[in-house]
Amino acid sequence: MTNDRKGSHGCVNTNQSASMEQCDNVTVNPPLVNAGPTIVQLPITLAEIRVTSNLVANIHFPDPVLEIKDIKKRVKIVQCRLLLGGNTIDPATGLLTRPVPLYLKGFIRKNIQYATPCATSKSDCVSSDLRSLTVDVPFECVTNIAPDQFFTNPVIPTFNSRNEFDFFRAQDLGHGFPEKDQLLSSDLSQFHQVSEQSYNQLPYCELISSRMVQWDESIDRYPLPGNAPFEEGTFQTIVEKTMLDFTIKVLQKQQVNITAL
Repeated sequence: MTNDRKGSHGCVNTNQSASMEQCDNVTVNPPLVNAGPTIVQLPITLAEIRVTSNLVANIHFPDPVLEIKDIKKRVKIVQCRLLLGGNTIDPATGLLTRPVPLYLKGFIRKNIQYATPCATSKSDCVSSDLRSLTVDVPFECVTNIAPDQFFTNPVIPTFNSRNEFDFFRAQDLGHGFPEKDQLLSSDLSQFHQVSEQSYNQLPYCELISSRMVQWDESIDRYPLPGNAPFEEGTFQTIVEKTMLDFTIKVLQKQQVNITAL
């Protein structure tokens, strides 16, 4: 196919306008693979809890701080592990018999915006530069989830197994023993084993929300030198006390029986 309007862009001249008309659509009903009860594997909510932790940290600034302008905070969880054991659930009833520990580890990322005095400040006024410092305040704790806090019981891991078996063998004893006597045992020159490996679904977490209450107090504040206003001063170290609340959801992929509508 050729184009009467020859140009540097090949067969289609993109400089020419084209109309855009509306496209129609209709609903398509997808076919049902199984219209009756079926088994699917879905993320199941095991529990949803609010965890409280308290943190104390000393933060040192690289510059003298006149005042803190703003602190932006964000919680990040790097480990959330539900420790399931073999005796956590009663095999007869299928119910949890004791609290399940949940190990948590993470940090609070803080971006601190602060003002530091300029070297060109006059004696009767203070000029400052706006700078920022980003720090990670770590935390680590373990909390127990009681049996009545679970919406759905977790699936306990199936253990791996290794079993050895032998075959009976009768062997002659050889010289120095009566001919009718034999060695009755297994064959040490052979090894037989049956092993099983189970690939279980590991519970995991999702972070839902967080709330922080913090106090920041300087511990090395000194007045500004010269004829600066008497209430002005700088510091480089603060003690930060934080109460941290965050809500997490504990999930696990499980097979459930559903009925398709």
